[in-house]
Amino acid sequence: MSHYSYLVFVLLCLCNLYSSEAQNGGFSVEIIHRDSPKSPFYNSTETQFQRISNALSRSIIRVSHFNKSFVSANTPQIPVTSAHGEYLMRYSVGTPPVQVYGVLDTGSDLTWLQCQPMQTCFKQITPIFDPSKSKTYQTISCTTNTCRSVKGSSCPSPTSNCKYYISYADLSYSQGDLSFETLTLASTNGSPVKIPRFGIGCGHSNFLSFKRGGCGIVGLGSAPMSFVNQLGPSIGGKFSYCLVPIRSPPSISSKLNFGNAAVVSGHGTVSTPLYSRNGQLFYYLNLEAISVGSNRIEFESSSLPRGGGKGNIIIDSGTTLTFLPNDVYSKLESAVANVVKMTPAKDPTHLLSLCYKVFDRPYVPVITAHFTGANVILYDSNTFMKVGDNVVCLAFLPSTSAIFGNLAQQNMFVGYDLQKNTVSFKLTDCTKQ
Repeated sequence: MSHYSYLVFVLLCLCNLYSSEAQNGGFSVEIIHRDSPKSPFYNSTETQFQRISNALSRSIIRVSHFNKSFVSANTPQIPVTSAHGEYLMRYSVGTPPVQVYGVLDTGSDLTWLQCQPMQTCFKQITPIFDPSKSKTYQTISCTTNTCRSVKGSSCPSPTSNCKYYISYADLSYSQGDLSFETLTLASTNGSPVKIPRFGIGCGHSNFLSFKRGGCGIVGLGSAPMSFVNQLGPSIGGKFSYCLVPIRSPPSISSKLNFGNAAVVSGHGTVSTPLYSRNGQLFYYLNLEAISVGSNRIEFESSSLPRGGGKGNIIIDSGTTLTFLPNDVYSKLESAVANVVKMTPAKDPTHLLSLCYKVFDRPYVPVITAHFTGANVILYDSNTFMKVGDNVVCLAFLPSTSAIFGNLAQQNMFVGYDLQKNTVSFKLTDCTKQ
């Protein structure tokens, strides 16, 4: 993104990957869907359709916070939401290492976790990290560029440690010490990746608006202290993911890749520019049109924000559904309804609009997202969700903002290159990655 040159300068001295695997060109880590049995959020008493209903509700809550950011684009606001993302990353912090879970959020920059001693905390299933027991923990001085580069940092006095305060649109917050610590990632090839002097928020006063599970946030946004940008030159500004379909067996997980392991290339790869708007942390693409079969619907809407840079749709792995401006959505729904010859049904979750009864694989048209320079083909598994027994619904909703959600990205290798400012897509069977 536009921050990248600055990031290389500021962050070269913050973090170096000493793992031979990372130096040889990249690494991959497992990411866990929050409804997987591997997840601390997993509730064994819920049915599959209850989990789908909850995911739809989280999408709507999350997009409401995106909408607030669109409305107040010139107001300083860090991320849009705290814990309504759909994927988590397991990592270890400190020496000796303590395992924690963080919710992946492309709308956040700072990676933070709960730390002892606690003033205010929320319940988590793993032990709360105690920095006094780590040999590698180091607070950050107020006199450093690192402290000044973090939005929400403060200094009680020139000689004190750097403090941070991060608040979210859903009233969640974290407050504590900005610090350096060693992070350890469990690479999918079995060789751990150690990241020394990684900048984190060590939160002593925290509140999250969910009731169970994780330990904090892993920020994958575009700001200087984001997880991706702290890895900096060692990964060449590249990360990618391959999301397995939502109904895949629990034993199959998605992957998050860094460096050369994140490169998306080969036959069928299409790429589109990344944009920024008004200094926001989100990743924007430019959607020119969306097609239902051969029926092309231009992406023009009076509800989209004007000015502040190009790019009209956020690509977000933390939102399940895809959201379109009201007038564009209305045309899409009509175009789909005109070609689908199945029996209409009502959504048992009462959240989605266009639903059908189906007793086998649904017959639905191919929908194509026409991004600038890249036509991304979406099949039925990307555009329809099974929300109840024999009921499928179009997984799009109207909104005042536009978000390309994770269902549309499943079974795709999606790669971000922050040096070239591009996102690449390649149809892939993610269960075999």
